Amino acid sequence: MRNTFLAGILFCFISSSAVSQLKTLTPVSKPEEVGFATDRLSRIDKVVNEYVTNQSIPGAVVLIVRNGKIVYHKAYGYSDVETKTPLKKDNIFRIASQSKAVTALAALILFEEGKFLLDDPVSKYIPEFKNPTVLKTFNPKDSSYTTEPAKSEVTIRQLFTHSSGIDYAAIGSSEFRAIYAKAGVPSGIGNNNAILGEKMRILGKLPLRHNPGEKWTYGLNNDLLGYLVEVWSGMPFDEFLKKRVFDPLGMKDTYFYLPKEKHSRLVTLYTDKDGKIVKPQAKAYDNVDPDYPNTAGTYFSGGAGLSSTVEDYAKFLQMFLNNGQYNGVRILSRKTIELMLTDQHINGSHVGLGFGLETVENDYQSIVSLGSFSWGGAFNTHYWADPKEKLIGLIFTNVYNSAHWAIGDKFKTLTYQSFAD
Repeated sequence: MRNTFLAGILFCFISSSAVSQLKTLTPVSKPEEVGFATDRLSRIDKVVNEYVTNQSIPGAVVLIVRNGKIVYHKAYGYSDVETKTPLKKDNIFRIASQSKAVTALAALILFEEGKFLLDDPVSKYIPEFKNPTVLKTFNPKDSSYTTEPAKSEVTIRQLFTHSSGIDYAAIGSSEFRAIYAKAGVPSGIGNNNAILGEKMRILGKLPLRHNPGEKWTYGLNNDLLGYLVEVWSGMPFDEFLKKRVFDPLGMKDTYFYLPKEKHSRLVTLYTDKDGKIVKPQAKAYDNVDPDYPNTAGTYFSGGAGLSSTVEDYAKFLQMFLNNGQYNGVRILSRKTIELMLTDQHINGSHVGLGFGLETVENDYQSIVSLGSFSWGGAFNTHYWADPKEKLIGLIFTNVYNSAHWAIGDKFKTLTYQSFAD
């Protein structure tokens, strides 16, 4: 009896110790504590400030985390250039396609609950995707087209890997921009008055760009995954994310549509004209209201609809570096995290289930370590996480159609050159 009691005490001690060792975001007193050189980090200031001074970007917020410690967190420039409102570290940015990894996580939470298998056909859950067709001919004069039967059905795995044959509205091929527009299928960003399920069921009746699994085509796959989350969970997608992802991770500033008390923290959106920033016209691309996060919208785009802060998104990434846990809460199992970060080998595109991956085949292109995972957003936001170095880097700007996309890669170089170890 006594040995059982002692074993129980030991188990509790080990369990509580394991929880306490989980990395949560806490500031360092000196960057040197986690292997950075303070003087070399200052190079980031010089480069980002040059972008602001040259009016290449209105401003940026950067965040570097290593081993769960916040090493560098700064804001540069303005949230609104015209009013000269200084950008703050907790300003909220439209993160566009950075929404995709969040949607992938949400879906895989339900995967772990046995709601689906990755190679299930989508039509098992959304009947409109039964008997898919592939575009054969297209007439640009009236957007009419002919189709032929697809060789196979679209699977859920193909949604994660953008190999389904589903294209994008607004930024996709000219044929599918026209086809989707005629059918009323939105791009996913800022189409506030639509209903996700209604639009995805329409999508199911439209042709594919190519046969499922044939190649990588960036498309509305994550919007469809978001609707599948609604089907599997019986909850609206925004409510599922809040309950199962944002609240457990402490992501208090991540939303599809911001509550009124946070409207003032949303950065102004700019666009690039001849290499300089200007405010977009009343409507941006695809007839989108630039202030869509401050509306009472109803369309929850899993591919591009979220807004967030660098700190919130760093918590999300730290959970992956913690093998599925954050702040004492397990979101996914270690094995599902490993699966998400495994190359799915889609015809030369090195992607996992939600991220782009650094692999042996493409490692020569970047300074990051093998096994790193990353993506970005249309408004010139960038992130990566490096499991080998226990490192997270984020830089958020607020410019659409930017001629200065390379700021993301420059920030990576500036981060790694700052290592002191």
